[in-house]
Amino acid sequence: MTAPRPSAYLPHEAYVAPARRSREIWRVFAGGAVIVAAYLGLFALFGAFLVQSYGQLIAGAILHRIARGDTPGAMILLLWTFAALAAGPVIAARLVHRRAAGTLFGPSPRRAVADFAIVALPLVGLQAALLPLVLGSGDARPGLAFGAFLGYLPFALPGILIQTGAEELVFRGYLQQQLAARFRHPAIWMSLPAAAFALGHYLPADYGANAWAIALWAGVFGLLAADLTARTGSLGAALGFHFSNNVAALLFVGVENQLDGLALWTLPVDFSDPEAIGPVLAVDFAMMVISWLLARVVLRV
Repeated sequence: MTAPRPSAYLPHEAYVAPARRSREIWRVFAGGAVIVAAYLGLFALFGAFLVQSYGQLIAGAILHRIARGDTPGAMILLLWTFAALAAGPVIAARLVHRRAAGTLFGPSPRRAVADFAIVALPLVGLQAALLPLVLGSGDARPGLAFGAFLGYLPFALPGILIQTGAEELVFRGYLQQQLAARFRHPAIWMSLPAAAFALGHYLPADYGANAWAIALWAGVFGLLAADLTARTGSLGAALGFHFSNNVAALLFVGVENQLDGLALWTLPVDFSDPEAIGPVLAVDFAMMVISWLLARVVLRV
C-alpha cells in the first residue's frame, strides 16, 4: 500500500491525522462493534420506553408505523432515531481511539459547516429547479398538503440532517479516517466504506431481484461522497451532498409507500419490477453524478 495519493487528495492528510495515533486495525473492528452496540442498545431503550408507556401491542404498532414512514409523524420519528447511530462513532472515537469526537468532522469545524452550506444550498436548488420535469411526467401524485408540509418542515429538516449526518459520521467519518490511517491507497479507504454502505442498502426482501441495483447505486454514492471528503479534508461536503439527495427523495418527490410520509408528491414505482425500476435508477444515477460535479464546481476542488 505504497502508491502515492492523488494531489487533489492532499487535504485528506490533515483530515486523517488525528486517526493515526490509534491506527491499529483491531481498533477498527472494536470501534465497529461499539457503533453497532450503541445503535442497537439505544434503539432497544426506545422500544422499552414505548412498551413501558403504551404496552406491548401498541408499542409494536408504533414501531411498525415508524418503519413504514408513511405518515409525517412516523417519518420524523424514523429520521430522529438515527441519533442512536450518530452516537456510535462519537463513543468509538472517545472510547476506542482516545480522540475527540469533533475530529470526525475534520480539523476545522467551521470549514465543515461552510463546506456543507456551499454544497447543500445549490444542490437543493438544482433539485427544486428540476421538479417541473418530474411533475410534468403525469405519474406524480399529490402527497402532503403544502400548509402541513411547511408546518412539519422545522422538524423534518433537522431530522434529515441527523439521519444523513449519522451515516456520514460512520462511513466517511469514522471508517474512512481509520482505514486511511492504516492503509495509504485510496482504493481501500474509499471502497471499503462504500461497500459497507452498499451492503446496508441491499434489501432483497423489499426490492427483490433489483436489490443489487439499489446497492450498486448506494456504493457509487459512497465513492463520490468519499471523493468529496478527500478533496476538501472535511465531512461537510459529503454531508451536504447526502443531505440534498435525501431532501429531494423524502420531501420533494417520494416513492409511493416507501417512506413517503413527508413528501409533497409521490411516484408509484414498484422496486421489485426490473422494467419499472430501470428508468428511475438511470435518472437517479445521472442526477447523482451531476450533483457530484456541481459540488466540485462550487467547492472549486
